[in-house]
Amino acid sequence: MFTLFRRKNKGIVTDKKKIDEILTRGVEDIFIKEELEKKLLSGRQLRVKLGFDPTGSKIHIGRAIILRKLRDFQKLGHQIIFIIGDFTALIGDPSDKLEKRPMLSADQIRANLKNYKNQVGKIIDLNTSEFRFNSGWLSKLTFKEITELAESFTVQQMSNRRNFKERLKNGQDISLREFMYPLMQGYDSVEVRADVEIGGFDQLFNLKAGRIIQKHFKQSEQDILTTKMLEGTDGRKMSTSWGNVINITDEPNDMYGKIMAMKDELLPQYFLLCTDLSEQEISKALDGVHPKEAKMRLAREIVSIYYSKDLAKKAEKNFVDAFSKGSVPDNIQEIVIIGDLPLVDIAIENKIVSSKSEFKRLAQEGGIKDLETDKSINDFNYVVSASQSIRFGKKKFMKISVKK
Repeated sequence: MFTLFRRKNKGIVTDKKKIDEILTRGVEDIFIKEELEKKLLSGRQLRVKLGFDPTGSKIHIGRAIILRKLRDFQKLGHQIIFIIGDFTALIGDPSDKLEKRPMLSADQIRANLKNYKNQVGKIIDLNTSEFRFNSGWLSKLTFKEITELAESFTVQQMSNRRNFKERLKNGQDISLREFMYPLMQGYDSVEVRADVEIGGFDQLFNLKAGRIIQKHFKQSEQDILTTKMLEGTDGRKMSTSWGNVINITDEPNDMYGKIMAMKDELLPQYFLLCTDLSEQEISKALDGVHPKEAKMRLAREIVSIYYSKDLAKKAEKNFVDAFSKGSVPDNIQEIVIIGDLPLVDIAIENKIVSSKSEFKRLAQEGGIKDLETDKSINDFNYVVSASQSIRFGKKKFMKISVKK
């Protein structure tokens, strides 16, 4: 634990309009709103906490919504604490899971962490942030201390958690390990003495656990802010395994292309949750505007946030050139082969397609085209014997040079 000095900070922004926006835009729920609003208007610097478990190596724009909300608190001058859950990732967050979540190995977590700080740094200012790993305190807890921590919750409280209740009803197992997760996340709030914790709406149980455990340790209870959840580009729940995510590290052209391919009805929520445009500007971008034009505006905004306006313009030019004019984009992947080779092998080797079955499906659907002749390549056994440029699906290109 560390001694914390509370003070009024002259750098704290108490503009009511800005505070109202933080407390409403993209927000699902606040507990307790009146208390949090009062604290934000007081001019006192608050300690605002957000934790991410590195269950994957990439952060998608759905998870970035919470990071962007954290950045908003930072812009008002509050102290933000970003916690990497390298210890809690070992336990596995059961939030919104209807079956037991598998435990990650230490090696998997280390691999996922390699580029995490750089990704977080795309959104928040790391120079003025506390960037901490919860293994720094959770791994040091003794069994006696864990027992004391467990005393703050009852089995009934845990069993009444919505997804646990559903699993019990269906006769599915719940590991005691899963009961430990909210205790560990709650203890993070004790360790950093959080005034506020933010998270996705699916995290509400864990966030409230922080209040219970802070009270148990005779600390002031944190206020809670949860954000709305973003649907995947196909309208289903956003999931890396379903391929309906846009990662903040995707290349500008890929990011732009994914947005252009998303469902039209998702435009309002993506504008609201993933851009900095005001609600008035969003209305102007959507009202009476063709969905394609609205998507182009959305794509420019999102690529600009994670890269730059120049790269957003370039990505748009590449998209227009590739799909409106039928030409080859500037960043086409160039491959040199020696002698004649089957196209399917070239595509798999260079990760244009993931498997022979994907190649076959694309070929049968007319999704593989020679860009010079604009003719489809339907033959699964097609052999590349001369240099040519080929498009796979809507957004993958390959320029093949043949050396004899």
